[in-house]
Amino acid sequence: MVEYQHLKVHAGPVTKVTLSRPELRNAMSDETLRSLTLVFREIASNPEVRAVIVTGGGKDFCAGADINWMKASGKLSTEEGKKDARLLADMLSAVDDCPVPVIVAAQGNCFGGGIGLLAACDIALVSEDAKMSFSECRLGIMPAVISSWVLPKIGIANARRYYLTAEVFGAKEAVAMGLAHEEVKPEELYLKADAAVANIMKCGPNAVRTAKALLPRLRPLGLNQQIGLTVDTLVRLRSSAEGQEGLAAFLEKRAPEWTR
Repeated sequence: MVEYQHLKVHAGPVTKVTLSRPELRNAMSDETLRSLTLVFREIASNPEVRAVIVTGGGKDFCAGADINWMKASGKLSTEEGKKDARLLADMLSAVDDCPVPVIVAAQGNCFGGGIGLLAACDIALVSEDAKMSFSECRLGIMPAVISSWVLPKIGIANARRYYLTAEVFGAKEAVAMGLAHEEVKPEELYLKADAAVANIMKCGPNAVRTAKALLPRLRPLGLNQQIGLTVDTLVRLRSSAEGQEGLAAFLEKRAPEWTR
């Protein structure tokens, strides 16, 4: 079994990935980023996986980047610094590109790069006790790499406030700005994640993968191109074995084969 630095991974149809540096509030170093990238690329190559749950071990989800790593990175040459900074982009891309739904359940502190990880996931559940901050400007840097994933969620107006003040905000604000989907009682956080997975498992596996892959393709297209792509996709799914089974199961008032 592969051992990942700073992670605990429980493989299966529902794979669970837990950040496991509780003594450092799950702060992410270069090793953490490489491990997350590796595990999500392995998940992407496994057709048996149907969903992923991401959590943080201990009382915090993720305090952001490991400060000692960031300080050392600042002393690298420009070219080496760029390679180092791309580790975060590679990790977020691997999470975002994961072909199955990724559910994140975040509690406690969720700062900086931890928010980037949350934003790259498909479904974000945040505990009522969560404390969040784009804290980078307090350190003399800025929320740079994570912006490609954060801005589509929160928009420029919210970024102008929370990036520039680095103020701490809670679960309610995270939901209001579109960063998270739901504020959850601490004792129900993982139950909510399991409930989201249970709903996913009722859906056709290929339909879910196709829907996730289609959504980012639609955004840059014009209306006619969107219609053409969605029509082609629907026709393909409707005539597939999975589509035929789903429609037959509905008409026959029985559970489809993939739920058994």
